[in-house]
Amino acid sequence: MFWILAAGLTAIVAFAILAPIWRGRSDAGAQPAAAYDLRVYRDQLSEVDNDLDRGVIQPDDAQRLRAEIGRKVLDADRRLTQARPAATSAGVLGAGLVVVALAAGAVALYLREGAVGAADLPMGERIAAADQAYRSRPSQDQAVAEAPALPTPDLSDADPEFLGMIDQLRDAVERNPDDLTGLALLATNEMRLGNLSAALTAQQHLVDLRGDQADAVQLMQLATLMINAAGGVITPGSEAVLVRALQQDPEQPQARYLQGVLLIQNGRPDRAFPIWRKLLEESPDDAPWTPTIRNAIEELAWLAGQPDYQPPAAPAATALPGPDADAIAAAGDMTDDERTQMIGNMVNGLQQRLATQGGTPQEWARLIGALSVLGRTDKAADILSEARRHFADNPQAMQVIEDAAQTAGMTE
Repeated sequence: MFWILAAGLTAIVAFAILAPIWRGRSDAGAQPAAAYDLRVYRDQLSEVDNDLDRGVIQPDDAQRLRAEIGRKVLDADRRLTQARPAATSAGVLGAGLVVVALAAGAVALYLREGAVGAADLPMGERIAAADQAYRSRPSQDQAVAEAPALPTPDLSDADPEFLGMIDQLRDAVERNPDDLTGLALLATNEMRLGNLSAALTAQQHLVDLRGDQADAVQLMQLATLMINAAGGVITPGSEAVLVRALQQDPEQPQARYLQGVLLIQNGRPDRAFPIWRKLLEESPDDAPWTPTIRNAIEELAWLAGQPDYQPPAAPAATALPGPDADAIAAAGDMTDDERTQMIGNMVNGLQQRLATQGGTPQEWARLIGALSVLGRTDKAADILSEARRHFADNPQAMQVIEDAAQTAGMTE
């Protein structure tokens, strides 16, 4: 059907271009006014001869009329010659070649950039295909079996004291498996260590125990772990958990993000776009899901039939608290004691705040870089290990941390 429509449109355009040229060459039937004048004058000459034969006019008058009509005949013949079509066979052939070249170029461009061989799929059939894909998703167990095994975390840089505390927490939960507080702590810390399988087991048991009392955050965390275990596929099982989370809190941001992912995975960008659009407009720019949405939202809008959509501008970068390169450089004019005290106070203040209040990945990265500049590499390594545990389940944040480690020369 596509090729039939394309060929038809090409023929229509070619006809619109060539028709005036052909008409100019072949419209002999549409003669100019001079041709009609010429026939009239010739008829008038015949009438003069007839009038002379019947004695209506005298020979002198006939001669005068013939001379006057002859002048008109000559003038009409001159005008007729000037009005002849200027189009030639060569001109028509040249125009035809241009049209053929343009059509061939269009076909070549489509063969290069288009989806050659793609079946015609009306919107109704597209929606039906998306619905079929949605209904035929693998179960959670099937998706986990087909997904790559979850990676084993590298704990070589982990604080031995922290690992010992986690072992004690595991033992405590094993002795009292229905302790809600212990399960919540265990799931959170297993995620920080990168033990996603163990975190999933603990979070699942926690949600099962809480039943209808499980809150939106707990349900969202369970759904996230299930999706990770399934290789990124949102199965009917993890979707059911997401639905529960959104029923508890329709504004839960990460659950809304995953809801958009679900719709994209199943061919419904038209439904995913308004969800992600609103989430992007409401979320801070340092939210974990914001970079992903910002990178994909324009293409998603195009697929959803809104090609003119413009995402909100990213906010201007703001200065992060804590020591920066300018502050450290300014310390060059101080005495050694003054410089050490100033930088130490700034670093210690940032370190204390991150330890008690937490912070963004950029702040953790700045602390790692500052400690490295100051030569406190052992402490910088400790902060790096802590940051890796803290952001283990956040790939975007981990990239910021690893970039800082590389800049500080702390690559393994």
